[in-house]
This record gives sequence, C-alpha cells and structure tokens, in this order.
Amino acid sequence: MKKFASKLLMAVVAVALCVAPALAENIKVGAILAVTGGASFLGGPEARSLEMMVEDINAKGGINGNTIELIIKDSAGSPEKAISFAKQLIEEEKVLAIIGPSTSGETMKIKNICQEAKTPLLSCGAAEVIVDPVASYVFKTPQKDSFAAKKIFMEMNKLGISKIAVLAGNTGFGQAGKGQLLAIAPEFGIEVVEVEVYDKKSNDLSAVVAKIKANKDVQAVVNWSIVPAQAIVAKNMRQAGWEVPLFQSHGFGNIKYVQAAGAAAEGIIFPAGRLLIAESLADDNPQKALLMEYKKNYEAKFNEPASTFGGHGYDAITILAAAIAEGGNDRDKVRDAIENLKGFAGTGGVFNFSAEDHNGLDIDAFQMLTVKDGKFVAYTGK
Repeated sequence: MKKFASKLLMAVVAVALCVAPALAENIKVGAILAVTGGASFLGGPEARSLEMMVEDINAKGGINGNTIELIIKDSAGSPEKAISFAKQLIEEEKVLAIIGPSTSGETMKIKNICQEAKTPLLSCGAAEVIVDPVASYVFKTPQKDSFAAKKIFMEMNKLGISKIAVLAGNTGFGQAGKGQLLAIAPEFGIEVVEVEVYDKKSNDLSAVVAKIKANKDVQAVVNWSIVPAQAIVAKNMRQAGWEVPLFQSHGFGNIKYVQAAGAAAEGIIFPAGRLLIAESLADDNPQKALLMEYKKNYEAKFNEPASTFGGHGYDAITILAAAIAEGGNDRDKVRDAIENLKGFAGTGGVFNFSAEDHNGLDIDAFQMLTVKDGKFVAYTGK
C-alpha cells in the first residue's frame, strides 16, 4: 500500500510539473532605454515608468496569472549598444517583446533586427520613419512628427508668420523632423529661409543663432531636437536680444528643459500630448482619469514631475499588457493583438492601430502648449 501511495504521489508531482508552466509562467519583456547619457531626459522617466507599471501589474496577480519579468538594458543613447542589446534580448533572453529604444536613431538601427526575428518592438522614439513604411512587428507610442509639424504651421498661420528658420540637432529625430518641416511647410504657405543643423553635443549655439538672426526675413524659429540644446537655443536667442517666437518640437515635453533654460524658456510654443496639462482637462476627457492617476503615482514614487517621455514608456507597457492578455506569451499573437487594438486611451492620446498604421494616433493627440511662469500651460495665442 505504501509503495502504491509513493508511486501515486510521484505521478501527481509529475503531472503538476507538466501542467504548472501552462497555468503560470514568467513572461520576459525586454527594454532598451537611455537611462544614462545625453538622452537620459528620455530614458530615465521611461525606465522608471516601466518599473512602476510592471511592479503594479505583478502585485495585482500579473496578466492572466502570469508574472512579467522586465529586463532593462541601458543603451546610454548609443545605437551600437542598442544593436547589441537587441540581439542579446532576442537570442539569449528569448523575450516576448522589446520596449524602446528611447531615441529614433537607435530604433532605426534595431528595427530590422526585431522584424527579422519576429519580435514585437514598441519604440519610444518619435520619428515617423519608424513606422513608415510599416514593418509588421514594429510599433511606436509617441505621436507622429508630421502631425507635430502641421500643428506648428497651423499656429503660425494664425499668427501671420510666413518666413521661418529651421534648426535641428544631428540626431535621427532631428534629421527626420527637419525633413518633415521642409516637406510640409509649402502646404501652409510657409517659406523656410534658413536651415541649420548642429551637433547634439553642442553647449553653445550663439554662432548659429547669430547667423540666422542676420536674415531679417526670419519671423520665427523652429528648433527640432531632444537634446539639452533645446534649452541652449532659447538662452542664446534671448542673450542676443532676439525676440521672435521660438517653436520647439514635441521633444520639449520635459519640464527639465524649461528649468535648464530658465527665463529664456518663457513663451516657447510646442505641440505635446495632454499629460503635461492633465489637471486642466475637462472631467469627461477620455484621457483625464488615467493621466491624473499616472502623474499622481509617478510623482509620489519618484519625487519628480511626470514627463511626456515617461508617458511613452507607460503607453508601451500598457499596450503590451493588453496585447498579452489577448495573445498570451506568443509573439505572433501579441503582434496581432497590438495591430487590432482600438480606442485604447494612453498618455499620448487614444490609440487606434491598424495594419496600415502602427502608431495609432491622429493629429488631435497633440495640443499646443507654451511656457508661462516656468510651467507648461495650454497655448491660447497672443
């Protein structure tokens, strides 16, 4: 009898070991983010947002009982490191999906790696070329740069601005944005009379500012970058006594840029998602509740203001979580679930993905903002 009981126990244990993985498992999710380095204004908030959300998901029982194992790799904004980490996460860690990188340049370096490995990539980079042309396994959460350019030009039309200077950092994001500005400006009757590209590591742009200021036709400046030069451009323009309007890209959505520019940041105009002005939204806005909850939780946990960039990370992990709930720990099914996700409210807007659109946001995801008394507020015109 004891022998029979022993055999029975062994059989039950064997069955349990076979069944357990199907009942609960670790789902590996990789992330490649610029936690340190020049792009840490992006990657730091993204990484912290991912950690916060994964901790919350797991504390609530995971997804369908499965725990998320988050593996964050710090690329420091280096495309070479991003390539190495992408291969490591796919080939060695066997991750279900990758979130990031933080920058467009890094994303473009690993786009084909993820596509060929059929590993879903949810980029936090903003350049439109990430998803245009569409690669079936590649998505992004920031709004399109072409929409940002259009929102800027729409505001210029209202202000009677027709001749502008364009400045851009020599990053993937900067170059992509410059291309969009030059291509779209004629649609709005705007002439770009000066174009300058500067090094992303620049700490003084006074010579560039002096050059474009010498052109008396320039009525406004658009600066497109994600690097600290955003603050430097503003400072150098004001130091030169040049008071023409300064427009920035949606890469300006971190209050640290305002703090770095100081008084020179006052009046800067830029398009952004509504996270930065969540408190002022109408109560029936479909984003307000989640924006307020994210801001409250992030700021309480990390003792720093929530930023647009942290929001990109939040959107990526919540979109992925919804897809995992639908498709399980299966790359193909998760890819399909993301592509079919509709009406999903995130910090960047309401996402409606499709086979033709792997960003899922329209131009209304943007609102024009400005800086007043050192804070972000809705821009209402002159």
